[in-house]
This record gives sequence, structure tokens and C-alpha cells, in this order.
Amino acid sequence: MNIATTRVPSKTSTSLPNILTYTRIAAIPVVVGCIYAQSIMDYPLWLRWVAVAVFIAAAITDYLDGYYARIWNQQSAFGRMLDPIADKLLVASCLLMLAADNSIHGWTLWAAIVILCREILVSGLREYLAALRVSVPVTKVAKWKTTMQLIAIGFLLAGEAGDQVVPVVTMIGIVLLWASAIFTIYTGYDYFRAGIHHLIEEDSR
Repeated sequence: MNIATTRVPSKTSTSLPNILTYTRIAAIPVVVGCIYAQSIMDYPLWLRWVAVAVFIAAAITDYLDGYYARIWNQQSAFGRMLDPIADKLLVASCLLMLAADNSIHGWTLWAAIVILCREILVSGLREYLAALRVSVPVTKVAKWKTTMQLIAIGFLLAGEAGDQVVPVVTMIGIVLLWASAIFTIYTGYDYFRAGIHHLIEEDSR
């Protein structure tokens, strides 16, 4: 008897790509908790390395869930909805925690504000266009922006612990955060421009 080795497509909420997305959400309280304990409660610096390790693992799932969904034909409406939400929750939670522990302060707060405002803008635009049955695909520039954001946050999470190994770790994180903020402005405008004609058409009816 021949045993089939091809994976049967599964588009349920318990498919592997969706489980990977769940783990990205589950990583948020771990990362935030480690930074809070180290910075606010003055626990040992090694907790920042735990936060970085968990954050990196969560960031990797952002690539893997889409990869497996494509090669195993497990793309689903639920996954397309949850994946960007998980990304935004991870980024927003880390930025807020980094602001709370003073890793992001002064003028650098504006970079974080730009990133968070863009995410709200695009989410609102996507929600409205979804009601019109208009999809807004993710561009390559937006993917690069997300990658740069994640790398910047990783450096900033290492923070003081990273600076003890390489003194410029925090500075690299700040520079990358500003660079990702610039990309964020561009991609936010790009998304808005792509969707604005649908909004104008809807108002003219």
C-alpha cells in the first residue's frame, strides 16, 4: 500500500501557519514582562537577553507562517486577518515598553509615534476598504520596513546589556528606528494613495 506523503491542505484556525501566528502573540507578554522586570523592578540585565531571544523567535515566525501557508496551500481568511494584527501588537507593545524604560526618549519618541500612527492609519484604511471588498496588498517596501522595524526593536531590547558587549548597540537601534520611521511615512502614503480613489468613488455615488 502506498502512503501519501503530501500534506493535506488545512485552512482551519489550528493549521501550522496560524499556530505560528498565535505564538507571536503569546511572545508579547514574555518580552514586555522581561523588560519591565529588568528596567522598572531592577532585576538582572540577563532578562534583556531573554527578551531579545523570545523577540527574535517571534520575528522569525512572521516569516515562517507566510512561507508554510504558501508551500502547503494553507492560506486562509483567518490567517490573513490575524497575521498583520499579530505584527502590530508585537511592534506596538515593544515600542511602548521601550518608551516606558527610557530606551526611547527625547526626539526618538517621534519616530515611535510616526510608526504607531501609520499602523493605525493603514489598519483603518484596510478595514474601510474591506467593507468595499477592495484588498490592499502588502508591498515589498512595506515588508522591508517591517524587517527594519523588527531589527531596530531587537537592538533596543538588548539596550544596556548589549552596550556592555558592543557600546553602540542602543545607538544602532535608534538609527534603525529613525530609518524605519522614514520608510513608514513613505509606505503609509503609498497605501493611502492606493486606496484614496476607492474612497472618492464611494463618496461620489
